[in-house]
Amino acid sequence: MNRTRASENLGPTGAGGDSAGAVPTAVDERRAAGGETGFRSYVGDFTRKLRSGELGSLPGIICVVVLWTVFQSLHQQFLSPRNLSNLSVDIVGTGMIALGIAFVLLLGEVDLSVASVSGLTAAVFAVLNVHNDLPEWLAIVAAMLVGAAIGAVQGFFSARIGIPAFVVTLAGLLAWNGLMLYILGSSGTINLHEQGLIHALTSYYFHDAAVAYGLAALSVAAFFLASYRDARRRRAAGVRSRPLSVIAVRTGAVALVAFAAAYILNRFQGLPLALLIFLAFVVGLDFVLRRTFYGRKIFSIGGGAEAARRAGISVVWLRISAFMVSGTLAAVGGLFLASRVAAVGQTSGSSILLINAVAAAVIGGVSLFGGRGTTWSVLLGILVIQSIASGMVLLGIPTPMQSVITGGVLLAAVALDSLSHLSQKAHGRA
Repeated sequence: MNRTRASENLGPTGAGGDSAGAVPTAVDERRAAGGETGFRSYVGDFTRKLRSGELGSLPGIICVVVLWTVFQSLHQQFLSPRNLSNLSVDIVGTGMIALGIAFVLLLGEVDLSVASVSGLTAAVFAVLNVHNDLPEWLAIVAAMLVGAAIGAVQGFFSARIGIPAFVVTLAGLLAWNGLMLYILGSSGTINLHEQGLIHALTSYYFHDAAVAYGLAALSVAAFFLASYRDARRRRAAGVRSRPLSVIAVRTGAVALVAFAAAYILNRFQGLPLALLIFLAFVVGLDFVLRRTFYGRKIFSIGGGAEAARRAGISVVWLRISAFMVSGTLAAVGGLFLASRVAAVGQTSGSSILLINAVAAAVIGGVSLFGGRGTTWSVLLGILVIQSIASGMVLLGIPTPMQSVITGGVLLAAVALDSLSHLSQKAHGRA
């Protein structure tokens, strides 16, 4: 029996959190016939993972439920269609930046410059488009290239020269913010064209109810087919797979959330374009991280850079590319934030934006120690952060208190991440 348990715990843990035993002897009989074990056994394994510190996105889910319950009890308009629709748009700008930070955090590094990069790239776009009449799409491409270039420079100094990423990006935080102020000039603010593409990013809605419901149905079908295909592939390979009952329960949960969201959004103005784009980024980047060689290498470096290097992975290039992703998504996020207020000003790329973006990733379940987390973790985290802000506004609580509460939630998330990491080390999972 002890040998059986040892074989269950020796498998490596991947991005999705599933483990596959590497010891061919003393295989548990329940895992015969393709490795499927039934719903009860799957729940038991999930419980054991929680006890060993593999919390995943569970804290983020609990936090969202608690916050929404509390704020709704204090103000009846919090869960109104109007407020939730506004919330779905408000999460996009900071959420995009947090998606980029997640790539760096998965390496066990941190990028403190993303807020300044978002402000600088938005300023570059505004100057090129508004002041120099460059076509909007070219100005967008230029802004994103600037973000990618900044990420490449910072990644080079960190990965190749060996300067700690904390120091490099802290210097970037100061330098890029100063450059943004210089580009904006004496006026300090540039108003965007009201009829332009960037302005439409956060102001356009799909008013036809069929769009939101169609997207919900498509998402549920895609989730079920992907889960079923993955289970068949794993079963054919002789490794453990999720039973059909678990897939059905998970699909039902996704359907409940998707159609409830579609119903609420349709009760206001319909599906926001900004939310649709953000979800596309979340899904696409999740595929990159969990279904491509590039993504698996990112996770492997976060799990152990030296081991990854010995396995032949180009650690330097992967680190630089992660900072480039972070810089590019910071530029995208900066454009969405500029779209929300239809302007770029001296307050763009503020320190509170950096705190919120990092907090979103960590609160959602992306580990500061590297190697754990998904883009869906970021979605949960930014829902927590923006829910706090929205609830505070409805309750009339001063802005400084929002920072106090957000800081407390971030500290709690980091403490939980540290305890989880220690627990996993104690159980031989980290």
